[in-house]
Amino acid sequence: MALLEVTDLHKNFDQLQVLKGISFSLEKGQTLSIIGPSGGGKTTLLRCLNFLEMPSAGRIAINDDGGSHVLFDGSAGRELKAAQIRENRLHFGLVFQSFNLFPQYTALQNVSLAPRLRAKGKEDRKAQLRAIEEKSVELLRRVGLGDKLDYYPHQLSGGQQQRVAIARALALTPDVLFFDEPTSALDPELTGEVLNVIRQLARENMTMVVVTHEMGFAQAVSDQVLFIDGGVIVEQGPPEQVLGAPTEERTRQFLRGFGKG
Repeated sequence: MALLEVTDLHKNFDQLQVLKGISFSLEKGQTLSIIGPSGGGKTTLLRCLNFLEMPSAGRIAINDDGGSHVLFDGSAGRELKAAQIRENRLHFGLVFQSFNLFPQYTALQNVSLAPRLRAKGKEDRKAQLRAIEEKSVELLRRVGLGDKLDYYPHQLSGGQQQRVAIARALALTPDVLFFDEPTSALDPELTGEVLNVIRQLARENMTMVVVTHEMGFAQAVSDQVLFIDGGVIVEQGPPEQVLGAPTEERTRQFLRGFGKG
């Protein structure tokens, strides 16, 4: 059974249909890259999966160590309560294009903030907070920032800020980590350091969904690739097929813009 199952997902903004029936599944430890033109629905898909936007129809299910959980079922005809949305989001981590770090907090404080908030009101709070800080330090070391714990965002490069954001997304131990064009706000020389962290996470079998325009990265790291245009999946499959020998003319046309196809 797949870790993440998305079935016939739709998203409408009033009369505008942005997602028109997206379906895919993702096995534990796999990396899925989502490619496609701007405005095709990629970011909206991630926002729906993370419940920053509420899907209009379809189904989202996660099958983790705690069992099978239907996070959203549009056929049920009921709205999710705020507490359910918060609980759903715990399955996912999201790394934004523009870092979204809190400027008033250090790198270590940014990473530890969400786990500290979740520890409120529980027993053995001091022990929990100590464990959270130790884990946050380890996460920052894992992304190569063990010497930047007390630095504020304005003291870090864009690549370093994005690596802090990755550590923050990992802090709640999500089942799936989402990346929304994680290098689009970076200068070319800083892109590599962020992609290297994602490559390392792939080697460690972190389950990931990556919206990206980095075709070489997608080809090297992905287990699956989805090409989305106009709110539908035009083509999907392993990277050697979608990126190396696409069957759809629209995919070939898109890839020619990157010097492929």
